[in-house]
Amino acid sequence: MSVKTAQRRDAAQAAQTSYFSCRDLNAYYGDSYVVQNVSFSLNKGEILALLGRNGAGKTSTLRAIARASTPELHSGEVVLDGVKLQGKPNYVAAQAGIQLVQEDRRIIPGVTVEQNLQLSIISGSIGWSFEQIYELFPRLAERRNQEGVTLSGGEQQMLAIARALARDLKLLLLDEPYEGLAPVVRHDIAKALREVRAAGITSIIVEQNAVAALELSDRAVILDTGEVAFDGSAREVLDNEDLRHRFLAI
Repeated sequence: MSVKTAQRRDAAQAAQTSYFSCRDLNAYYGDSYVVQNVSFSLNKGEILALLGRNGAGKTSTLRAIARASTPELHSGEVVLDGVKLQGKPNYVAAQAGIQLVQEDRRIIPGVTVEQNLQLSIISGSIGWSFEQIYELFPRLAERRNQEGVTLSGGEQQMLAIARALARDLKLLLLDEPYEGLAPVVRHDIAKALREVRAAGITSIIVEQNAVAALELSDRAVILDTGEVAFDGSAREVLDNEDLRHRFLAI
């Protein structure tokens, strides 16, 4: 039995009992095959660092999980808490509890912080209360009446995560949450994400600052040219210099 066949068998067995799983996930851009048979699973409340070099397929994997592109651009099985999402549009994935916080944060212009939160729950089930969100992010409480797009980069990232929490959230997908942020702000975001994990919410983080993502995460998956090159504990990656050098150049 080949290594890849064994990996796919193990992934299929894990998917049967896991809280979240993707199996044989593929994504395409035109004729380009950017994600190839990606499979992994997560337990409830785990944080996964999804890592790899630029162009490895990390963001495409997040978008495929969230059904954020047209069904013709991806295939494979995605299951969250027993709900099968393959072939479904993105609003069905959102209703099932998947929220994607994209790299550009997509703060709604012309409205305040609190109005951004209010707009996020107009068409979805309600999750955390505004009081819980402001307790998690005190800076947002201080700026609740300030226009969202005038916040600092770190505060906008907090608001983007807060909007996801305002809905009935089960799986949080974060694309480059630390990009452009000062170390003290990254610390605040990491602290908040640990509290999110303590609340039982599962998360997948794509982050170029691999060490910071690994220190926050329970598990790690490394992609190499669109395929899974490693699936294991975050600690194993932190402790394995050869693995980091080969696939992450760190």
